[in-house]
Amino acid sequence: MVLAVAVPMVLQDGITTFVGLLDNVMVGRTGTEQMSGVAITNQLMMIYNLCIFGGLSGAGIFAAQFFGHSDMEGLRNAFRCKLYIGAIATVIGIAVFLIFGEDLIYLFLKGENDVGDADRTTAYSLAYLRIMLIGAVPFFLTQTYASTLKETGQTVLPMKASIAAVFTNLVLNYILIFGKLGFPVLGVQGAAIATVISRFVELGIIAISVHVKQKEFEFVQGIYKTMKVPLSLAGSILKKGIPLMANEFLWASGMAVLSQCYSLRGLSVIAAINISTTVSNMFSVVLMSIGNAVAILVGHQLGAGDMKKAKETDVRLIAFAVAVSAGVGVILAVTAPYIPKIYNTEEAVRLLATKLIFISAGIMPISAVAITSYFTLRSGGKTLITFIFDSGFTWVFSIPTAYLLVHFTSLNIVPLYLIVQLTGILKCFFGLFLVVKGYWLNNMVKAKEIQG
Repeated sequence: MVLAVAVPMVLQDGITTFVGLLDNVMVGRTGTEQMSGVAITNQLMMIYNLCIFGGLSGAGIFAAQFFGHSDMEGLRNAFRCKLYIGAIATVIGIAVFLIFGEDLIYLFLKGENDVGDADRTTAYSLAYLRIMLIGAVPFFLTQTYASTLKETGQTVLPMKASIAAVFTNLVLNYILIFGKLGFPVLGVQGAAIATVISRFVELGIIAISVHVKQKEFEFVQGIYKTMKVPLSLAGSILKKGIPLMANEFLWASGMAVLSQCYSLRGLSVIAAINISTTVSNMFSVVLMSIGNAVAILVGHQLGAGDMKKAKETDVRLIAFAVAVSAGVGVILAVTAPYIPKIYNTEEAVRLLATKLIFISAGIMPISAVAITSYFTLRSGGKTLITFIFDSGFTWVFSIPTAYLLVHFTSLNIVPLYLIVQLTGILKCFFGLFLVVKGYWLNNMVKAKEIQG
């Protein structure tokens, strides 16, 4: 069952990240300013993306447990809540980026301009951002459908749709960035257009499939006959969802603040971190997939009231994630000197990216424990503890450490980055303590008042 749920997600995330790497390389072939501009916008868009992820996760906790409890109407109501939450978050996100986008981009360009031009980087980043905002609506709708499918254990359709979307993105990137097949050379704007089109493709595949095959995807039967959600359930979902959305917002904002701190060591650092993050993500997707499997499988068992089995499954998955992370880290370290060479950027940027990738490879087991602990706590609806564990740690430990090192020492980016990453060891101990104590063992769907 673990493999049946996890493997499609690993394939989906792996292919998505690999094509993202190729996308990143294609933009990188146009120059350092273009690559840095796209990297800054992607850092900002990650805040929106993770707000959607966090907002939907509150309803997703209930969806997984409703499914484990065989309550289809409860599952439909959780889906409807996702639509409302996603729509509100999207309207707010678009408004913020349209009004404050240029100011937010400029925050990343206050460091030493050792390579590239800050004004050109800002222009590329802003052009990319404005087009990417068009894809916000299909993104949140896709996440609403895909997350619900995954929570019911149906991971194959989201995988197929995602694969189709990323290859659409890859082909259109090649055509539009470099001006092939008679199209003009659009550079970073072409990359943004390709991404937006691919998001509509992904949404179309998922939405059409589930509504055409309603017998197979039972939860969509009558899903839009009413948009009413029982107030008791909506209140329970918001109670769980708001801390998760706040967590994702603060965590993503924290990552942006960390990047801004690092960028004070020079524009080359933005480019190098962009390369190292893209490469590292290609290898760490398997850990996120195992984490999602924790949330789904353990959530089903909690909803069914089988606490003993839930704890046994969780322990096995955490151990499995650590073992996998060690192997993934070795592979990442072996490839670290070679992948940055495919980027069209300065040699200093490539060398710096290689060093940062080595650090990412070394901390893979730390990431594995942190990720699986996070999803364990979330599966039982312990969202306040999840909030403290995840974004609370980032703002209390990681960001102050980076800020102090950047502003009050002369350390270069490599040891600085290493020290900040090693603060994650404290997070691992905290996460394991919470998991072992069993604070997360909680059935939230047995109470009649939240089922509607």
